[in-house]
Amino acid sequence: MSQCKPAPTPMSTSEKLSTTTGSSLTETEVTRYRSVVGALQYLTLTRPDISYSVNKVCQFMHSPTEIHWGAVKRILRYLKNTSSHGLAINKSTSALLSAFSDSDWAGCADDRRSTRGYAIFFGSNLVSWSSKKQPTVSRSSTEAEYKALANGAAEVIWFQSQLRELEIYQSRSTTYTLV
Repeated sequence: MSQCKPAPTPMSTSEKLSTTTGSSLTETEVTRYRSVVGALQYLTLTRPDISYSVNKVCQFMHSPTEIHWGAVKRILRYLKNTSSHGLAINKSTSALLSAFSDSDWAGCADDRRSTRGYAIFFGSNLVSWSSKKQPTVSRSSTEAEYKALANGAAEVIWFQSQLRELEIYQSRSTTYTLV
């Protein structure tokens, strides 16, 4: 993949991955798929921009197909295009804690469960993020968004307690944004 064509995004917005699409990979290809996806999971520690895409391809570790392998290759092509990106922690005068959350209602074609995510900033620095499939099926987009917001708010509360324990005092207002 070192000579591959770079991709502008880690995943196509129109492509819906499913367990029923594509032909199965050989045993050797399945091992390679699992190895690459495992490495991508570690990479999300410093590249939160690929968290959603990696979360999606992780859902097919039990029996990946060539469609799923193509999605993994697209992530690798995106990483080639954005090799200079990563997390930068900069000095900030702000102690404002900001949280952003979102979900894709019934985004999984197989089980109709939503994927939720959040990003938490301390000042201008990203300090916590997550992308995870919701454990239950939401009956509406509002319910899916509410579950994502509740998950992000729980992380903010935990983060606030850590700041208090470290005696780092923050601004009086905390911003919560539902995207």
